Amino acid sequence: MKTIQTQNKAPIMDALNDFITSRVVPFDVPGHKRGKGNKELTWFLGERCLSLDVNSMKPLDNLCHPVSVIKEAEDLAAEAFGAKNAFFMVNGTTSAVQAMIMSVCKKNDKIILPRNVHRSVINSLILCGAVPVYVNPELNQRLGISLGMSLKAVEQAILNNPDAKAVLVNNPTYYGICSDIESITKLAHRHGMKVLADEAHGTHFYFGKDMPISAMAAGADLAAVSMHKSGGSLTQSSILLLGHQVNPHYVRQIINLTQTTSGSYLLLSSLDISRKKLALDGEDTFKQVMEMAQYARDEINSIGGYYAYSKELVNGDTVFDFDATKLSINTLGIGMAGIEVYDILRDEYDIQIEFGDIGNILAYISIGDSHKNLERLVSALAEIKRIYQKDKTGMLDHEYINPTVMVAPQDAFYAEKQLVMLEDSIGEICTEFVMCYPPGIPILAPGELITQEIIDYIKYAKEKGCLLTGTEDLQTNKINILKGGH
Repeated sequence: MKTIQTQNKAPIMDALNDFITSRVVPFDVPGHKRGKGNKELTWFLGERCLSLDVNSMKPLDNLCHPVSVIKEAEDLAAEAFGAKNAFFMVNGTTSAVQAMIMSVCKKNDKIILPRNVHRSVINSLILCGAVPVYVNPELNQRLGISLGMSLKAVEQAILNNPDAKAVLVNNPTYYGICSDIESITKLAHRHGMKVLADEAHGTHFYFGKDMPISAMAAGADLAAVSMHKSGGSLTQSSILLLGHQVNPHYVRQIINLTQTTSGSYLLLSSLDISRKKLALDGEDTFKQVMEMAQYARDEINSIGGYYAYSKELVNGDTVFDFDATKLSINTLGIGMAGIEVYDILRDEYDIQIEFGDIGNILAYISIGDSHKNLERLVSALAEIKRIYQKDKTGMLDHEYINPTVMVAPQDAFYAEKQLVMLEDSIGEICTEFVMCYPPGIPILAPGELITQEIIDYIKYAKEKGCLLTGTEDLQTNKINILKGGH
């Protein structure tokens, strides 16, 4: 149970404040020596920032083996999030996702998951050798986006794969769509499986009122939470949460396989300070965010052509709930791909939104926003419609293609491969990723069959201006396939 008395503390921040007033002479790393060794860096980032960029030492604890201030800060985070344990992560939520998957899966173990996962999930399978069992999400045909996992589909996957070790759930998706994580958790636990949650976009679920249920409240075993997104900490800082049935000491060992031994105190203190703010002010903060997002939705929908969607999508199954802080906007009604609107907003209106894909854009709303800036976004969208609207004939209307997994991701990634032109790869097995980033959901992942539909989609995405990543060929004209075919 979190209390104001305990949550009002920030142990790492307090320890750093004590340290920088102690006038300790540094004969340790980092080599900039509190900024004195690099005046330009100090000028650029600020003297206080450089003075706080220090190495692990006795008064400041050690991230790999915390026993004092970091341990206290992690315990406060666990209390604030309603978890049994919490681990501070400074390699981004990617490392938190890797740690939670590698904590429950070993080589050849099966894990049930939706295919519209972030690349870090499939990267984790490449690292540990686990085998994916995909629950292909349904599509919303109007929006062209993948939805959540149906409870029946998860149940069928469990019955077909009773030896699977875990089920992974997006809570929510990038677009704000939530599966019925509580029912999925109960179902998985009845079959002896762990439940893992990718909550990269769900920090606010733990602190806001009238939000979708959080993974820990739903009884999940592990959750990777991007504090640097809606939680307000510094980029690359994250938290891994553990439920009551997980061995924290083993998870710590797994974390230390991949996480740096030189944990940044800038990142650690930002996690500590942000947790304090969320615990004390989170409910009011996210109430304001929700109101701003709803205001923007109403204004954008009144323009016509665009569709800023929300809880009206909820159907009790594949859209069990919706994160109404998300400002997700479908652009197909004005005859433009989301990425085209994204580019125009940035290049012509100096407005940087989170991402644009084939049919949608996402504007990330936080407490740092204002109605004035939202009005600027709405006005720009109205003008873009007036100037650029065109016939939607010939546009692709979906962003998800059901994959056919032929080979385990690890086996495909490390296999002998051959680089061929995209158009010559049809019918072959891919050995690398192809994805638009953001959102970082693979179009193709290692071990999957390359089809004409996928190649058409990749070419269309390139033509519309999507940033395609993952392939060795930076232009994505060529792709690596399994040598010798299949």
